[in-house]
Amino acid sequence: AGCLQRCLGRRLHPAPSAHRASSAVRRDFERREPYNYLQVAFFKLKKLDQAVSAAHTFFVANPQHLQMREDIEKYRRMSGVKSDSFRDLEATPHWEAYEAGVQHYDADEYLQAVARLEESLTEALSAVEECRALCEGPWEDEDEEEEMQPGLYEAIAAHYIQVLKCRQQCVLEVATKPGRISATEDFIPSHLDLLQFAYNQVGNQTVAAECAASYLLFYPTDEPMLEKMKQYRTELGEDTAVTARQNIQHYVQRSLMEKKLIYYAVEHLGETFNDPDLWTPDELIPENLKEKYREDQEKQKQETLDVEDRAKRGPLPYEGVAVTMDSHQMNGTQRVVFDRVLTESECKDLLRLTKAAGEAGDGYRARRSPHTPHERFEGLTVLKAVQLAQNGDVEWRDAKLLLQASEKSRKIIESYFAPGKKLHFSFTHLVCRTAVDGQQEGRMDLSHPVHADNCLLDPEGQECWKEPPAYVYRDYSGILYLNDDFQGGGLFFTEMDTVTVTAEVHPKCGRLVAFSSGKENPHGVWAVSRGRRCAIALWYTHSREHAEQERVKAEELMEQRSVEQDWSDGEKRQGTDHSSRSSSKPPVPDSGTKPANRRQKPGSDRKQHPKVLRARDEL
Repeated sequence: AGCLQRCLGRRLHPAPSAHRASSAVRRDFERREPYNYLQVAFFKLKKLDQAVSAAHTFFVANPQHLQMREDIEKYRRMSGVKSDSFRDLEATPHWEAYEAGVQHYDADEYLQAVARLEESLTEALSAVEECRALCEGPWEDEDEEEEMQPGLYEAIAAHYIQVLKCRQQCVLEVATKPGRISATEDFIPSHLDLLQFAYNQVGNQTVAAECAASYLLFYPTDEPMLEKMKQYRTELGEDTAVTARQNIQHYVQRSLMEKKLIYYAVEHLGETFNDPDLWTPDELIPENLKEKYREDQEKQKQETLDVEDRAKRGPLPYEGVAVTMDSHQMNGTQRVVFDRVLTESECKDLLRLTKAAGEAGDGYRARRSPHTPHERFEGLTVLKAVQLAQNGDVEWRDAKLLLQASEKSRKIIESYFAPGKKLHFSFTHLVCRTAVDGQQEGRMDLSHPVHADNCLLDPEGQECWKEPPAYVYRDYSGILYLNDDFQGGGLFFTEMDTVTVTAEVHPKCGRLVAFSSGKENPHGVWAVSRGRRCAIALWYTHSREHAEQERVKAEELMEQRSVEQDWSDGEKRQGTDHSSRSSSKPPVPDSGTKPANRRQKPGSDRKQHPKVLRARDEL
């Protein structure tokens, strides 16, 4: 302690303790916040190259920062800004070397790959050591409200375990690229795996065997690597000693000893621990903790995916629409509930359209549901709705609203889950499920059994097979509810066993539930026991070749209707102008008549959609 005080005193005058940053300041530096201020200051000082470097450095760690993205684009358009000014001032040597090494490896340039991967491994291990040294800081009390103060031995143990846990997490810090949420799995072992293959390709079996032996310290039962070791021993001769690298031996042994101490504290002192390594041997974990350890690992992985999902999301494209439940609140991944997508009057208009579905629907026509004999099922596609409007069976504005409501849902889901990546409609279905009177007593089945939308669910095998007849091209699903005046009919999500319910969604007008279509989201619908439940069922795909063709046809018919309406209105206006020419008043320009029919939505992609559907003002 005295040695440290003298050292710090020489480097940081006057009192070393005055220089300890708060956790908030440390977080700001981890997020590179100072560079956000620096780029503004440099810009004001007209030091453009330094401003660009500061902006780029901040943006690398904060790729979702919209204002900085705009600033970067402005800098790119400015004359006098050098291209090499767009550099990361906080770039870590191991990441630069690692990415270059992997690129050479993928290009079969093994000699260059070996050099860069060796550099990356050396720098990564050095970064781990530096991080570990910084763990020996002050005690940070995680439970400040604790009334009982620990005694001497408890305090020493608690602080030491905190240091050990911090040291264990260092590999995650080193393996996490700036701007990313999750670390690269098995960062250190993966270097050795790549190196053994690359050295073998360049004919250096001695070092290849050394790398393989080092890898086996992490995964001693890995069969492919054990086979490679046999091959190397045969090629080098049985008498040739093959040993793991000394620095890797030290790394593994030290880590295992720390884990042993930490797990003892977890078992006997009430500590908690999220193990950062996939290679931790099972025998190191106490028996009573193994199941909890597996659950924690799965939960940690899911939370990381969820955070990454949130980080990737863009802003919602409509004001007033609100996220009321996200994946975390729904105990899953890639699930969300939006409210206020439709108004009450829009729900009523669409419910009026559902009456036509019962009378002239698209094949079901109020027959018994395909999923249960206790309900009637009515369905209407967008094309059928437009055709009914052509025949005068429904109002044009109601058919148009169906197209617009589903398009609004698509834009919301696209912006939330897949910003920058086009989602196409796969299928759109206005559906109602009605409880059959006299058929509900003793009912045990569901309105729609548990399933996944793009794979065949196998609950016993805990698998979901992505093969026909499943709609394997579907990527996201949505349900836009129109009413809540019925009993039952709620959506629920389950585990892969189809039995363990993880979340429920209660329908109401304007509520949109959206989720990814894969095995991560098995779902079903509770029985509708009284009344009539109506909703727009929506499925989306990133695959353009699987886009909904009926929708394209429906949009063309709707556009044709609008053109005819414009032509009819134009003729009426011409007749009015002609009849008023004898009047003493000058003709008034008719620019205010039906502006919506002249309007084109900005940013419409005419290459993808020759016929552009105009947006309704209410939406």
